[in-house]
This record gives sequence, structure tokens and C-alpha cells, in this order.
Amino acid sequence: MGELSTSPQDSKSVLRKEVGARLRALTTTQRAAASAAAAVLLRKQTVWQQAQSILFYAPLSTELDVWPLFAEALEAGKTGALPRFCVDTGSYVACQVQDLERDVKPGHLGIREPIPNCRVIPLALDFILVPGVAFDLRCCRLGRGKGFYDQLLAAARGTTCGVGFDEQIVPEVPVEPHDIRLSCILTPTRWVQR
Repeated sequence: MGELSTSPQDSKSVLRKEVGARLRALTTTQRAAASAAAAVLLRKQTVWQQAQSILFYAPLSTELDVWPLFAEALEAGKTGALPRFCVDTGSYVACQVQDLERDVKPGHLGIREPIPNCRVIPLALDFILVPGVAFDLRCCRLGRGKGFYDQLLAAARGTTCGVGFDEQIVPEVPVEPHDIRLSCILTPTRWVQR
């Protein structure tokens, strides 16, 4: 990070740019291979195997793609949910998804979300997959800067798992009082649990 960065906000801004450049350098083939490797590693984790309710995320093109695991979880009889943006509150709620083709459509900012008639469920889920811009090995997360996931995580109960490419692991994520520490981190080559 730059020597002139004095505030956590400045440090976060610099880090977002640095990690963003690394992610843009990944090819489609590299992204697909990394996503497949991360899925294999996650399937081996006891916390994943035992989870009966899981909050997924709909990956953007720059995020690790865990979407195939959603179908697997539903087929295994697990409860699967996705965040849906509530314009009224400016925050996300978890909604149960029973059929990925029928229940998921582009929503807020074009991100896939549960359709309005999907049932809102409490954020007391066994396992919560969390995207981010950067992570460190203390299980700290840097988000996109809007605070949406921090609000969701503050209300969540269950194991929270940051999901990212190895290129998103940094020595230290700058933290502020409102930042929520995760339970674990998953990359294509690492499983870190605190």
C-alpha cells in the first residue's frame, strides 16, 4: 500500500485498485480452473458437509464461481438461499431458493437474486458464503465499500466463509470498527479457519 495512505479508507481504496488489477489479469480459463479447485476443497470441509442451510452469492465475473455448488446443495436436500436487495431498507435479506431456474432472475445492479415471491428466511444459517475484494489470513474481509455485506454479516448467525481467488489474499486488510471478521476463508488452494 502507498506510503501516503493515512486513513483506513485510503488504504482500502488503494487495496481495492491493486487487487482489482490482479483479478482483471486472470484469464477465463484460469478463473474456471480456480473456481473448480475451490469447489473441490470446500466439499472436503466438515462444516460444509454438515451444513443444512447455506447462503450463497451470485458471483460477478471477477468473483470465484461457487454457483455449481448451489445446485448440488439443493439436490442433497439442503436449504439454499441467496441475498435479495430491499430497496425500501437499502439492505439485503436472505431468501430461500428451491429451483435455480425458476426462482432466480437479474435484480439489483443486474446481479442474480431470488424473485419477489421467494420466502425471506432468518439469517440464522449454518454456512454463509461471502464474496469480497480482498481477504487476509486473520479472516478479515475487504468489500466493495458500500457496506451491504457488513450489514448482512452483522445480523447473520452461523459460519461465515470468505470466498476468493488466491490473488485476493493480502498480508493485511485494513479494518474499521464496523468491519466484521469471518469464520474462515476459502481459495482454490487454501482453507483457513479461525
